[in-house]
Amino acid sequence: MELRHLRYFQAVAEAGSFTLAASRLHIAQPPLSRQIRQLEEELGVQLFERTTRALRLTEAGRFLLEQSRLLTARLEEVLEGTRRLGQTERRWFGIGFVPSTLYGFVPELIRLLRSADERVEVGLMEMNTLPQLEALKAGRIDLGIGRILLDDPAIERRVLMTEPLMAAVPLHHPLAGQASVSVDRLAREPFVLYPARPRPNYADHVLGLFRAAGHAVQVVQEANELQTAIGLVAAGLGVTVVPASVQRLQRQDVAHVRIDADAFVSPVIVSYRKDDASAFLAQALELAGDLATRQGSGSR
Repeated sequence: MELRHLRYFQAVAEAGSFTLAASRLHIAQPPLSRQIRQLEEELGVQLFERTTRALRLTEAGRFLLEQSRLLTARLEEVLEGTRRLGQTERRWFGIGFVPSTLYGFVPELIRLLRSADERVEVGLMEMNTLPQLEALKAGRIDLGIGRILLDDPAIERRVLMTEPLMAAVPLHHPLAGQASVSVDRLAREPFVLYPARPRPNYADHVLGLFRAAGHAVQVVQEANELQTAIGLVAAGLGVTVVPASVQRLQRQDVAHVRIDADAFVSPVIVSYRKDDASAFLAQALELAGDLATRQGSGSR
């Protein structure tokens, strides 16, 4: 499959006609029809319902149209960013981050880095730790900020701080008014696990802490996003475990309770390529270390 197949497919789907789509694309209709047939053959599904009166998308076609629009929109962003960097001779510095770190020092780090050097454009990508390592090795990002340690010979990792973990419970839950909760008591509650994938991730870290304490939690629901998990807790589906900084969300329908166990902490870890000796990376690491130390001091 080539990019043109998706563009041709989108044109036909949006026009609702091979003839009209061919006119808009400035190509003849027969080659356009062949391209769409090739796409259907490669996918092994029918994308259009062809009748003498109308051309309609199948369920598979509707799905492909929605998803391919997201892909091509992202591609346009990448191309525009490439043009902008090439025209201004600015350097790109990519940061990958797990969402839960945005409630700590990371927003301040991003703000400082974006104004640190006018010759450097700082780009942001939300991604879990495992995809961060692949993105680092591929050069798509230059710095990863995550919460689990993964070994890779090409990647250097540095733990900036450890953050206490807390139980997030529905506001009217019996635990909501408690100053703290034991691991044994917490493990008896139905559990909302996040993120669901890709694994390994923060979810495995939390499950590992429970296992080390001799408990297995009953997972009743999985969520990919932190905000979704918190929303499910507010809806009463169960409890979950979050870094202490997440309290800054200040949701009125969720209470946060300290977990009475010293081991229940989550590290904040920066990852970068071992062979990256750039001055801007060194500056970013120094800033991250300073901000993490400040946050750690302020939380005690």
